[in-house]
Amino acid sequence: MSVRKKKVTEVCVEESLQETVTVIAQSSEDTILQSEDVDDGTSQFVTFAVGSEVFAVPIAEVQEIVRVPGVTHVPLSPDNLEGLANLRGTTLPIVSLRSVFNCPEKENDDSTRVLVINHGILLGFIVDEVSSVVSVENSQIEGVESIECAVNAGFLSGVIKNIGGHQMVMVLDFENVLKSQFSVLEDSIRSKVNNSVSDSHLESQETDDNSDQLHLVSFAVDGQEYAIAIEQVQEIVQVPEQIIQVPNSAPQVLGVMTLRNNLLPLVSLRHMFSLKVEPLNEHNRIVVINLSQGTDRRAGTSVGIVTDTVNEVLRVDRSIVDELPAVLAADHAMVDISAIGRLDGGKRLVSFISAETMFNSKAVKDAIKMVDSQEVDIAMDDQFLEQQDDAGNDDEEQVVIFSLGGEEFGVPINTVNEIVRVPETLIKVPKAPAFVEGVINLRGAVLPVIDQRRRFGLEAIERNDRQRIVVFSIGGTMTGFIVDSVSQVFKIPKESIEVAPSLSEEQANVIRNVANIGNQGRMILLLDVTHLLDIKETNKLASMAA
Repeated sequence: MSVRKKKVTEVCVEESLQETVTVIAQSSEDTILQSEDVDDGTSQFVTFAVGSEVFAVPIAEVQEIVRVPGVTHVPLSPDNLEGLANLRGTTLPIVSLRSVFNCPEKENDDSTRVLVINHGILLGFIVDEVSSVVSVENSQIEGVESIECAVNAGFLSGVIKNIGGHQMVMVLDFENVLKSQFSVLEDSIRSKVNNSVSDSHLESQETDDNSDQLHLVSFAVDGQEYAIAIEQVQEIVQVPEQIIQVPNSAPQVLGVMTLRNNLLPLVSLRHMFSLKVEPLNEHNRIVVINLSQGTDRRAGTSVGIVTDTVNEVLRVDRSIVDELPAVLAADHAMVDISAIGRLDGGKRLVSFISAETMFNSKAVKDAIKMVDSQEVDIAMDDQFLEQQDDAGNDDEEQVVIFSLGGEEFGVPINTVNEIVRVPETLIKVPKAPAFVEGVINLRGAVLPVIDQRRRFGLEAIERNDRQRIVVFSIGGTMTGFIVDSVSQVFKIPKESIEVAPSLSEEQANVIRNVANIGNQGRMILLLDVTHLLDIKETNKLASMAA
């Protein structure tokens, strides 16, 4: 082995450090600073794979390495952009390097990671696998003139040969990738940390499985502590500002809320347990129970159980759990209780709720049926535009939230003239502009209607009862836009609103801002209504209306 090879060292990146490489980045930066001080002629790189090629990036540029997060897709953005993600309160654009390099598409798997790169703006790049951290003599880094590969040479700053078991590792110049692929990306994304107490209940726990222990989420109702198996808990969220009241529903059913474009029925445990009912406040939490497993449960169905507070995640030894005594099991009020846990030497009693029994209760079944009922649609339509912002709170912006293609969009409530149902048929008008789906008669006036899915380049869907027409006045012309559904009127704290990254000229005009609601795990794309149509289109509609 040559002296040069002996000086090349490799350090495997452990799985735990791939989850969050902040520690690596910080320690590596310290190492780099030390190496600069002593000028030992070496540099450190993170190596990773994309397709059949292996690449490297200076470790000082790597902010973190994380698993692929949930992504909000942004219409009118470059094809290489997967979307936007929430990285602990920071809006992070996610880019597919496979797409940049014209590699065949590949499903993300357990090895897929996102490299968070800092070049004055944080960007996440999806790679197939992160391999190692290597220290390399600077003399080993060669120019790109001597190699031939399928990757654009302009994306590379050098080549390292015979490292880490690879004949050739290409050093990727992320700054050139950024300039080439996203030339209009110029506005920095402001970083904010907005830790969610609710999220930490579920995310900060160890994942090891112990068959002698029960893993539970505990919560309180009227001073009594209850718990439910954590595998049945989808998430924990705060009580929303708006709960849609539905006529003729059971008293245990508080109504419905929207949770990431889906309607979630809410059931009150105080009502179910025949306890004193109190007004909801900021301490109440909603434990979202997933009903997608087992018999008589429909895939994708969830119910929100309203509690007074959520306490903690428990690991309880089975040895301190007792079956409910028969005399109590016969009591109708205790029918949802399956066992009692004796914690802290018996000083703390926790009642374990039987999700199986609760799911079969009439209140929960009624709540599930209610979501599919037309009464929900009617109640929502009646409540939306009655909620004009009369609070005069300068720290909040009130928006109407609607969905398109599974993503949430928002428009200022004062820009919405009304929300109407989509009729069974739209009237086709001869010589109407191609972008107009048709017209409807809106109280004697002709209203041109545009399918916003088509405008955003989304896949067409069949007309359904959830769809709505949101009516705006653009350039003095009333225009309706078909959206997948309208979910709620929502007051967004202005501190949660930030400038959307400029990913394309068209997107930058239409999607000016993004609301990053960290405590709810939501990202809402805020539209500039005045740019939903350009000047030529507005003039055509005005002529059509005349």
